[in-house]
Amino acid sequence: MMAINTKDMYLELQNKKESNAKSYPVRFPLVIEKAEGIMITDVEGKVFYDCLSGAGTLALGHNHQVVTQAIEDVVKQKIPLHTLDLATPLKIRFMQEIFTLLPEELRESTKIHFCGPTGADGVEAAIKLVKNATKGKSILAFQGGYHGSTQATMSMSGNLSKKQHLQSLLPDVHFLPFPYEYRCPFGVGDKQTAKLSAQYIENLLDDPESGIASPCGMIFETVQGEGGAIPADIVWLKEMRRITAERGIPLIIDEVQTGIGRTGEMFSFEHAGIIPDVIICSKAIGGSLPMSIVIYKEELDQWNPGAHIGTFRGNQLAMATGLATLKYIKENHILENVNARSYQIFLGLSALQEKYQEIGDVRGRGLMIGIEIVNPHGHKDRIGHYPQFEELALTIQERCFENGLIIEVGGRHSAVMRFLPPLTITENETSEVLKVFEKSVMEAIQMIKVND
Repeated sequence: MMAINTKDMYLELQNKKESNAKSYPVRFPLVIEKAEGIMITDVEGKVFYDCLSGAGTLALGHNHQVVTQAIEDVVKQKIPLHTLDLATPLKIRFMQEIFTLLPEELRESTKIHFCGPTGADGVEAAIKLVKNATKGKSILAFQGGYHGSTQATMSMSGNLSKKQHLQSLLPDVHFLPFPYEYRCPFGVGDKQTAKLSAQYIENLLDDPESGIASPCGMIFETVQGEGGAIPADIVWLKEMRRITAERGIPLIIDEVQTGIGRTGEMFSFEHAGIIPDVIICSKAIGGSLPMSIVIYKEELDQWNPGAHIGTFRGNQLAMATGLATLKYIKENHILENVNARSYQIFLGLSALQEKYQEIGDVRGRGLMIGIEIVNPHGHKDRIGHYPQFEELALTIQERCFENGLIIEVGGRHSAVMRFLPPLTITENETSEVLKVFEKSVMEAIQMIKVND
């Protein structure tokens, strides 16, 4: 076997032998050698600020001491690495810790199901759960939502490009208007978007000619991630809970990316003070390692043994790192840091918005933040906003990468810059990230002007 000793050779082999379906290497031609905290170092010694954080998986950043120690402890104690759904003392401690984090109303009245290691598997389990319990047919999902890349979860996701040519998607999925105020689906904007969305949905569910038969559940993210870091209005969240509760429709909150402190509360639905029927967790719940769970009200527990299984649902390493991460977040007041750094980032981005017309909207919740990039030379829409500017957004991402900052793009037309830093990001690191981002925005705008 030939020796590999340069970045280009690593990338050449990856491109030659790895699937065309790979995505991140297309935008980040990176070969990582080591990582710690928010910093990653490539094989050539270049250092980057990582504001992607494994798409939100790395709550404490890379290789946090409590995470690596938890892994070492499992190995030293010879705890079995995989146990299917058999009990271990570690699993019970992990379960108990999760229940202590729930709102008081849920702690004594919920059950938990361990799924396969991806968030998509948790979503699949949640849909099976509510279908079994309600015998309902239709699923209520939202435009702009994202719930995974399996056939069923793509069926409930808004993005068309990934499912355009797939056959036999999950039937009876009905898409509702999400309160995306900046690009109001009703064409009015301001504070009317959430109100109109709620009124539309309530009328739809009460209309005997709506065409939607017996909903088995409603599913959404309180802050749409892949849809463009769009936070749902707090009053709208309360309305969705009222509307579903009054009609006996289980409310499923997808906390795969928003959960475990990402938005400044342990669970994002807590901002609205609501209690969902089903909560789906993945990403950060495993403390850097693969884990997916569904937490639900015990009256929904009407499925039979084996109704949803998965070989790796007994991943003990992920339970150990997840337990260590949850305890660290709670005992070290990490949510306070999330809210402080969120304020710092929003302050910095708002200042940039004043300087650059190309920054159309700054939004999000906690450390789940989006910046919608627009073309100030395009035609404004009916509520006065410039069109999305995909080319500039991708150029900003490229400049960020060259300047040592890894940041994702998403949203409609890939025009939203997305910040997902570790929850432990410091004040100084935040300042440095903002400096690199502003430098990259300036360079990208100049490059686009020159090319024009």
